[in-house]
Formats: sequence, C-alpha cells, structure tokens
Amino acid sequence: MTARASWLLALAASALCAFSANAADRSASLYQMHEKLLNQDGKAIDLDVYRGSPVLVTMFYGSCPATCPLIIDTLRAVERKLDDTQRQQLRVLLVSLDAEHDTPQALRQVADSRRVDTSRWTLAHADAAAVRRIAAALNIQYRQLPDGQFSHSTIISALDGEGKILTQSAELGHADPEVLRAISAR
Repeated sequence: MTARASWLLALAASALCAFSANAADRSASLYQMHEKLLNQDGKAIDLDVYRGSPVLVTMFYGSCPATCPLIIDTLRAVERKLDDTQRQQLRVLLVSLDAEHDTPQALRQVADSRRVDTSRWTLAHADAAAVRRIAAALNIQYRQLPDGQFSHSTIISALDGEGKILTQSAELGHADPEVLRAISAR
C-alpha cells in the first residue's frame, strides 16, 4: 500500500470515528452533565430539573435587544400549536449565556416583563464554565462582543423525558414542524 493510500485510509477511519462519536453524543442524555443552575427565583436546580417531561431548551441572555425576545416568541409559537395536554406537559428551559449579568434577580425581571409562565418555564443562570459546557452540548456557538452583547446561534433543542435531543431547530418566528413532530410523538 502506498503512503498516500495509507494516509487516505487513516483519514477516512478518523472521519468515521468522529461521525460515530458525534452520533453517540447526540444519543446521550444532556442530563448526564449534572450542571448546577440557579433559576429566576434564586433556587438551585440541576440541568435535569424537568426530567420525565418533554423539554424545549435553548440559550439566551436577558439584555438581548432583538434575537432573544424572538427566541421566546418562537417557543410560545410552539406552545400555541400544541393541544392542551401536550402544552401542559411541555417544559421550557432557557439558560443564560451571560454568567456575569444575568443573576437570578435579572432573570426574574425578564420573566416578569415577558410574562413567562414560571410554573412550566425556567430561566437559569450558570457559571461561565457551565455555560460553555451546556452551549457545546447544545451545538450553540457564542461569543461576547466588546460592547457586552453576545453574538450567538439560535438553536432550540427538543428533548425527551430523559434528556436526549430529539431534534434541533434554528428557525425563528414560527413553530418548526420538525420540533412539533418530535414533541407530539412523545
């Protein structure tokens, strides 16, 4: 076998292993992460706070002027498309990207101003290291800008009751049919 053929074979094997590892990560439960959060009321919770229920989870930050309010509106659009039973079972977890400024008190203000139903929705604060780990697990990319704002992707993940990602969507402004199918199938 030539050196080039050996190199190509090694590259193909490496790509296959990377694909398999990514597929395994996708089938793994987010709840295995055991991340500690504080909710909008300052109560300590785990990432698996809604274990046993279907969950929509995403990341945002409270001072976001445009995209994050649209994320919240999109989550509400999904809820509106569900029947009453599905809506009552669904839980929503929004984890803040802004570990410095989105204290529980700041998140409570966002929840109140956006009229979020905190009996089924949680706005959560985590330390910067946990934010990075959660963002990586959810395929959310972000970076803080010099003005303190964040540039970030807008991935909404639908989880089953055990924390496995069923589907992910970057569509905003309406209920993604794929997300609705994933939630409705449970």
